[in-house]
Amino acid sequence: MYAATGFTLYLGAVFAGAVTRAEYILDVTYDAINFFSSFDFFTGSDPTHGFVEYVDAQTANALGLAGTSLGGVYMGVDSTTQAPSNGRKSVRVTSQKSFTHGLFIADIAHMPGSICGAWPAMWMVGPDWPSSGEIDIIEGVNTQTTNAITLHTSAGFAVSNDGSNPRTKLLRSDCGPNPSNSGCGQSTSDNQNYGDGFNAIGGGVYATEWTSEHIAVWFFPRTSIPLDVSAGVPNPSGWGYPLAKFTGANGCSVDEYFKDNQIVFDTTFCGDWAGNVWGSNGECSALANTCEDFVSNNPLAFAEAYWIVNSINVYNLAPNATEAANILPRTSPKRFRA
Repeated sequence: MYAATGFTLYLGAVFAGAVTRAEYILDVTYDAINFFSSFDFFTGSDPTHGFVEYVDAQTANALGLAGTSLGGVYMGVDSTTQAPSNGRKSVRVTSQKSFTHGLFIADIAHMPGSICGAWPAMWMVGPDWPSSGEIDIIEGVNTQTTNAITLHTSAGFAVSNDGSNPRTKLLRSDCGPNPSNSGCGQSTSDNQNYGDGFNAIGGGVYATEWTSEHIAVWFFPRTSIPLDVSAGVPNPSGWGYPLAKFTGANGCSVDEYFKDNQIVFDTTFCGDWAGNVWGSNGECSALANTCEDFVSNNPLAFAEAYWIVNSINVYNLAPNATEAANILPRTSPKRFRA
């Protein structure tokens, strides 16, 4: 009885605070009920030149590569076919709705593991790439154990990582095109935020805040999800350092380079990143001479290359959020420069 009363009091405080402090209101929820009617299956050639065959919804369903599992949205890859002629079958889906600004909270129970040859990602991208921007929220290759968070834009956009977690490193400040298409990335250090480490703790929540001033990404392990997130009244100002924060540098404006982004999940293999760094990964290169050789001939290696997404909640700024922000104090972490 005491515990229930305490929780009730907490929720009362949360929702009372929402009247004066909450900046965000729910726009849309994607979950097992509506996900596959709200996302389209991509079936074209992989733009990153991966050894992959993206399949349509009917094929994915027939092969067990897409559906529901444990109450969540399941998206997997073929882990049975030996030497597939067109690349290993996989799923890539894109939200029908596009967004400019917002708070995107993704509760993910499982993501593809740290597997040689695999290149999974949760990301957002706009039309006419890269002129409308790309936000790579979760991304990695091969045996990577920590997440890489990256922006891609047209030429001219530079960033700082002031306000990021002090253990996160800015790899490149110029987000525009370059020969390696590396964008401006931040490398993280928590081995529970990606791949095998993420799955070992039952996953968690990734929250991405996109405003005119910044793009910031937080990760919360399953046991440390903020109560305001669980209560549906998220307040990023109370979350402390984001895992990565990108702020325009030298007068650059986020709004000039990012608009109309759709949400994407995919798992590809080899290609422009996982394939190109194959030789520099001793663990992977010891298994096969090339990435494609390994992916083609070792289907069982990809049994854990699947996503289970519990939900994605997208929030918009409340109409009075700007006024409230000017009146009410916000928690501001100390600035950090890489």
